Amino acid sequence: MKSAERQRIIVERLRDAPRVAVAELVDATGASDMTVRRDLDFLAAQGVLKRVHGGAISVLPAGVEPPFAARSTADVAAKLAIARAAVEYLRDGETIVLDSGTTALEVARLLRNRTMTVMPLSLHIAQELADAPGIRLLMPGGEPRKGELALVGPLTTASLRALRFDVAVLSPCAFGLESGLTAFDLGDAEVKLQAMEVATRSMILADGAKWDRAALAYICPVERPDLIITDSSAPESARAALAERGVFVHVAREDDL
Repeated sequence: MKSAERQRIIVERLRDAPRVAVAELVDATGASDMTVRRDLDFLAAQGVLKRVHGGAISVLPAGVEPPFAARSTADVAAKLAIARAAVEYLRDGETIVLDSGTTALEVARLLRNRTMTVMPLSLHIAQELADAPGIRLLMPGGEPRKGELALVGPLTTASLRALRFDVAVLSPCAFGLESGLTAFDLGDAEVKLQAMEVATRSMILADGAKWDRAALAYICPVERPDLIITDSSAPESARAALAERGVFVHVAREDDL
């Protein structure tokens, strides 16, 4: 099992219980005691957990977004598969508003050799595309959120309202049939909704770990996007329910990488 998968298991265990033991994680991952301890040390350095004798405790209150650095190591294969599928729906010459988040960052990396206009909603993504030869980069105003570097606030929404885009490529924090698309941060939710409002079509990137979950800030109902791209870990029943509501769901396969 790869380190990213082991760390995902650790984070998920800490969502369900206030404390995890090294022995429990050894059984869950099949890794050695020493390997699990290294994973815990890495996640502690990212601010996800605190090391205690024999295991770890979460330092993230319920409803708080895990740090960007920690999320960037989780479900990497699924995010890359989703990103590869997403760029197939984008045509050269189009204007794109590209969300913040780790999956959106993978999309940006795949767009470096394409020819299009992109407005990134993240300084992480702006840096990735700054020297891409075929990309015309438009920067919104706004305030970067600490750690995330996602741009939020009235300057960001005003920048979006002044323009029109062919596609909004967005990555919500959580996704549920009843709860809709949600985000941990109120300002982030507002920016995502505004991006959808100024785009001709919208594309949602949501790996299976985000399904059947809800965060604090409501963005829109699940029927609002034109396309949802996910991976095979997304619940089949929920995918079928979305299809019945007229939402096209593309399931990206990791074995296609």
